[in-house]
Amino acid sequence: MTFHLEVTEYRKVGKWGLRISELSLGSWLTFGNRMDMDEARKCVREAFKNGINFFDTAKGYADGMAESMLGQILKEFRREDVVISTKIFWGGTGLNDKGLSKKHLIEGTWNSLKRLQLSYVDILHCHRPDPEVPMEEVVFAIDYILRSSLALYWGTSMWSARELEAHKVCKELGCMPPHCGTAIVQHVDERKGGKRIRSYLQKVRYGLTTFNPLAGGILTNKYNNGMPEGSRLACFPHLRKHFEEQGILSEKTFARLRKLQTIADTLGVSMSQLAIAWCLKNDNASSVILGVSGSKQLTENLKALEIKKKLDDELMKEIEKILES
Repeated sequence: MTFHLEVTEYRKVGKWGLRISELSLGSWLTFGNRMDMDEARKCVREAFKNGINFFDTAKGYADGMAESMLGQILKEFRREDVVISTKIFWGGTGLNDKGLSKKHLIEGTWNSLKRLQLSYVDILHCHRPDPEVPMEEVVFAIDYILRSSLALYWGTSMWSARELEAHKVCKELGCMPPHCGTAIVQHVDERKGGKRIRSYLQKVRYGLTTFNPLAGGILTNKYNNGMPEGSRLACFPHLRKHFEEQGILSEKTFARLRKLQTIADTLGVSMSQLAIAWCLKNDNASSVILGVSGSKQLTENLKALEIKKKLDDELMKEIEKILES
């Protein structure tokens, strides 16, 4: 299959040598949930055709089914042309099937590789922080995984700025520090916390891959007048509960979105495309992970690559003003 490098831009993962597409394709809440194998295959093919080389999954997505589906699809591609990341934390019902113990990290990695049908992943993320496991144990386990070439790079997912100080422990133990991290895009009422994290990431030159750029569909304006049947928040109550607890599903948020819609209308683009383009303007972002429910939505979201070029300093300041109102 032809790989069109000119369609997208490629960014380094922090200060490290690995280069990934600025837009990437994820599998959270989609592969094995909202998409069957045929549609997932279409999405991966379309993404690759448009220059996307980075594909993200996790052990806990659809109880491992997302990894299995992606592994089957990846047989079509040359291994050197794709960058694959997975994450370890959840999975299984056994006593040691959760968390970041050395046992679970190593066994979880072995099992993920079996499902993906790969001998290694490019990036292995610790999917959540684990306060019950000493940082030294996590670092030693990851060091073993890296030295065994089961993964080439490692990162964190949804760790706080304090926990990202794993860098310090790695330095003390002579181990490779985390190279990158995944984090939910800091929209609306989460912006203050996002600024603190971004400051830390800049300090250590951390590669950030952001996910959920449309905030579960909130930034598409589909929830302005209620909860549409079949929507992501309607299908996944735990995600809806999270946004409700964060105060995001509020009139204040929807008022901001109405203002942002006027900018989208002026540019002649959808709110979804504007939101993704705004994420791409983040200097700390190595890649923005798209979570689409089908190939049609992927095609529409890819247009954000062109819209990004229209977001000049003046428009970005106008957007920032709305988000901080």
